[in-house]
Order: sequence, then structure tokens, then C-alpha cells
Amino acid sequence: MAALVTGASRGIGLALAQRLTPHGAVIGTCRSDPPKAEGLRWAKVEMTDPASITRLAEELDGAPLERLVCNAGIYPDKGQALEDGYPPGMWAESFAVNVTAPFLTVQALLPNLRAAQAPRIALISSQMASHTRAPGGSYIYRASKAALLNLGRNLAADLRGDGIAVGIYHPGWVRTEMGGSAAEISTDEAATGLAARIEDLSLDNSGAFLTWDGREHAY
Repeated sequence: MAALVTGASRGIGLALAQRLTPHGAVIGTCRSDPPKAEGLRWAKVEMTDPASITRLAEELDGAPLERLVCNAGIYPDKGQALEDGYPPGMWAESFAVNVTAPFLTVQALLPNLRAAQAPRIALISSQMASHTRAPGGSYIYRASKAALLNLGRNLAADLRGDGIAVGIYHPGWVRTEMGGSAAEISTDEAATGLAARIEDLSLDNSGAFLTWDGREHAY
């Protein structure tokens, strides 16, 4: 098996990439110098730059890719005020990383996925994408993760004929730089759960929105 995990230099992405290494070669993407992590190959990719994503596909040169995990994401609007926050540039950058980049990554790596046996795409969204989780605030992050959820649902429909399964996942409230120290679970717990969900992913449950521990989440 060959797998690629975007945003793998730290947090959930790094822990998840390490969970996948026993099954074969794993490539992690990072924006700058990668951490030392046994068993991982690294590719420098700037997720806001479409040309950088294209170069990644060129480097892989059509090699089969069984697992594609679109994990890279940002949450810059935490604590922004409705009255004077949420500037246009923050919207543009967030959607570039959280929505456009996953789509362009899937699009660029379609030949690699189509060349693999039982290929799977995992999109790391959030429970904050759900209409059932709308307490206000974090407008940019919520909107971008909702867009990613919608993207995953539609990719699942379009790629079914290619035998490519697509899963959308809430990783849990995780103790990372993004989640904060008060979060409920560790990166190890989140990564272990997500790895299990990816292994369970098939055309039978393609398009489902699941939590890290396997529960169905409302859209």
C-alpha cells in the first residue's frame, strides 16, 4: 500500500501518517522543513498554491496510491468578533487551504488513485461543519468545513464508478495547537480511530460522515 497524508508535519496529520506506515510507503506533505519521523517520506507542498499541488502529482508520476488523506487545514478565525473581524483575506486563505486544496489534490492525484487497488480518500472535516453544531462564531472555519463535507459527498457520488471510496471524518476535539489543551482526546486517540475508519472505508459506506470513533454524524 502507498498512502499520502497532507499536513503531516505535526498534530493529527503526523500521528495518522505514522499509523499508516506498517501497511506500506507513506508520503507526508509539509510547508517547510519536516520533523524527523521514522518510515515517512516527505514532499514540500504549499496547499494555497495550485502549482505546488501540480508538482506533487508530477513527482508521483502516476504511481498507484491506495490511501489519500486530506488533513491539512487552518482555523484562523477563532475569537474573531462579528462586528469588526473575519476580514476578506482570512476567508480567502481559509477556503484555499480547507476546501480548494483538497479538491485540487484529489483532482491532481486521480490517475494515481485509479491505478490502485481499492483506493480510498479520507477528508478530515469537523463536527463544526454540521448544521446541528451552530452556536455562533467561527464563521470562516465552520463554513469551510461545511464546504469540505459537501465536497466529500459529491466526490463519493462521482468516483463510485471508478471504485474509489470517499469518507468524511470528524477527528474529535483533539489536544493540538488548534484544539487547545482543554480538548477531550489526544492525537494518538484521534489518529488510531481515524486509521481504523479509513481501513473500514469501502464503496458500501462511501460518502458517510463519521466521527473518529465510528459514530455517524449528522450532516
